[in-house]
Amino acid sequence: MGLNTPENPVSPSADHRSIGALEPAVAAGSAGFQAKYLARDLQAGIICGAMAIPLTTGIAMMSEYPIKVALATVVFACFIGWFNAFFKPGNYIGVPGVAAGLAPALALGVSSFGIENMAFVIFLTAAMQAVVWKYNWQRYILQAVPVYLVEGLLAGVGLKIALKFVTFTYELPPDQESADEFWNGARIQIALISLVGFAMFVYLFSKFKDTKPAVPYFLLIVASIVLAQFMPVSMLHVDDVDLKLALPIPNIDSAMTWVYIIGFSAMLATIDVIEQVMSNAAIEKIDPLKRKCNTNNSLFAIWIANMGASFFGGMTNLDGLAKSTTNKLAGAMTKFSNLVVGLVILFFVINTHYLEYLPKFSLAAIMIFSGWKMIMGLWHVAHHGQYALILATVTGLLVFKIGIFEGMLVALAVHGLVNYLVFHQAGKIPSKIIIKKYFEKFSTGGGAD
Repeated sequence: MGLNTPENPVSPSADHRSIGALEPAVAAGSAGFQAKYLARDLQAGIICGAMAIPLTTGIAMMSEYPIKVALATVVFACFIGWFNAFFKPGNYIGVPGVAAGLAPALALGVSSFGIENMAFVIFLTAAMQAVVWKYNWQRYILQAVPVYLVEGLLAGVGLKIALKFVTFTYELPPDQESADEFWNGARIQIALISLVGFAMFVYLFSKFKDTKPAVPYFLLIVASIVLAQFMPVSMLHVDDVDLKLALPIPNIDSAMTWVYIIGFSAMLATIDVIEQVMSNAAIEKIDPLKRKCNTNNSLFAIWIANMGASFFGGMTNLDGLAKSTTNKLAGAMTKFSNLVVGLVILFFVINTHYLEYLPKFSLAAIMIFSGWKMIMGLWHVAHHGQYALILATVTGLLVFKIGIFEGMLVALAVHGLVNYLVFHQAGKIPSKIIIKKYFEKFSTGGGAD
């Protein structure tokens, strides 16, 4: 979720450069251009779709949402992303998915408002994002909520995710549980297997992250499925819930709950928008044809996908960096790969029973690593200065300790107070310079490291 990206790819050929530089929106949005790279996008979509399944599954479990609903959200967002590219291309190789950074917030929403009211929360979030898109307000959100504060928030979320899935590394099947001794031989054995699996995943990721980032996911999952045929391990369970279309009508009988829901939705919308701006900045850097991103067009696709998802109880989405990087390295050139990703995941939406072949310890390795990467995003804050690093670290701790909603509000209040006391009363407002810098970098969709 941070902005660590592979090094810029080799410069495109002359004919690629002319297409990307002269008419990027027209060329990349045309059926002819997509047909030209059909084979590459087909391959990339299959690889990226397969990688997205365990990630989406883990995020759904962290969010307290049904896995099938999360997968359906990604399918819908991918179809919207592909269709939107013909008219309002935002980025050209980004792949949407449920937002890991919002997983604890969604879980908080489920526990606070009930899953039956979350459809309305997502609808309200999408409506707020539609207003941001209409008036191009993301520039002002970036002024109020610094990027380094969001990195701190994501670090706190990453810690929550990592700790949430640690229990999967030593979980046993019900028939292997012992009432007399917790750390029995079977539990120690699965803990050691989990440790080896995690070490293997980290090694493979470090080796292939810049060339074939899907390799560690494939090998870990295949190896764990094979192992499960020879020894008892705890397996994933997927509830085959019904996906029904329904109006996102709330059932709320308290004025204070309404106030909380509006504030909660505003937080979801804000974080989702900022993460998309950050993702677009990174996706632009790795685009094989050096095409410029249009963040406002990306926001258009996001709010439509979010609003549509609310009608079947879906989740929030954005173009994730892990999937987008995999998509690019797998050879994607256009948004046609989004359509393929959606079709791959749709197979598992229809056939959720196949997901129950996945051992929990391999899912834990993937999600713990994802959480660790979010925590390490704090390193990218250092170049913003000492204050930014301190604020980001404090924000992460607040989010972890008191919750994502409350933690972000406290961090924003502290940030505002510090700016007022230190800068305003001293008659110096360097924050305006910072705001101008962020506006120039992010309103054009580029430049964030």
